[in-house]
Amino acid sequence: MAPAFRLDRRAFLACAACAAAGTRFAAAETTTATARDPLKLEKLADGVFAFAAPYELLAPENGGAICNLGLVVGSQAAAVIDTGNSVLTGQRMLEAVRRVTDRPVRYVINTHMHPDHVLGNAAFRGAGGSEPVRFVAHRKMPRALAVRTDTYTDQVRRLLGPLAEGTEVVLPDLLVEERMSLDLGGRVLILESWPTAHTDNDLTVFDEASGTWFLGDLLFVGHVPTLDGSLKGWLTLMETLKARGAARVVPGHGPASVAWPAAAGDERRYLHLVEADVRRLIAEGQPMSVAPDRVAQSEREKWALFDEFNPRNAIAAYHEYEWE
Repeated sequence: MAPAFRLDRRAFLACAACAAAGTRFAAAETTTATARDPLKLEKLADGVFAFAAPYELLAPENGGAICNLGLVVGSQAAAVIDTGNSVLTGQRMLEAVRRVTDRPVRYVINTHMHPDHVLGNAAFRGAGGSEPVRFVAHRKMPRALAVRTDTYTDQVRRLLGPLAEGTEVVLPDLLVEERMSLDLGGRVLILESWPTAHTDNDLTVFDEASGTWFLGDLLFVGHVPTLDGSLKGWLTLMETLKARGAARVVPGHGPASVAWPAAAGDERRYLHLVEADVRRLIAEGQPMSVAPDRVAQSEREKWALFDEFNPRNAIAAYHEYEWE
């Protein structure tokens, strides 16, 4: 008689984890068609398009397409603005671009270093026709991205499994110190780098021809804002940005385009509330540990992914304001 097989708790949990992973990636296979289809671009103006991402965390079902992406087409070249959380998303975006224009993609512009905006960059190598694609970003982004490379790539492999194959970090080779103009042929994009706000490497892109302003994650609509820089800096910068005119803006998360500056109202209200609640806790002598449960709680029903990101915002803001 074969010896009885006894599964201890550790082995059982390991098997359960493997089974869960197998189930997750099997489910991913059932959604492969969706996760591999070209992204759906919405036309915002002549030569200007955007993909509006769902309010979701990174998962096989979305393949990494979880932030808004942009495309601007000139008479000679095109520019892509942000590329998604995987090379798969970048490939889907490139396919979408090819359905809109035969112009070479001369520039890939990243609005900041977060993985949902940059990990699709590799898909655009070779998309520039006879000239190499230039990867453009804020002057501080190379360092910010380099120190996070392993974390970002490990995360996408863990959460996407086989769908993450080929995903890698591509560092920018054209850096914006303060302001830069890119001519796509009869169409000029104005790129501006900003002081620390959402991150320390936020960049915006303004299309002069259509008045369309790509704000990246300096603007969240519907998706709760995420703080990875300076709350004080973000609130200050929002005042600067809302004083400028634009026919429309493209947020980093939210609809493909929104009216400006009206669309900034909800974000400003939320950020001001985070600031006020954190200052109150500090004045009361409350420890940082209570911040996640006591900061901006009245906003919970007003934002997608609130419970996933608001606690982080509360801690980050407490850190910033603790010694002011």
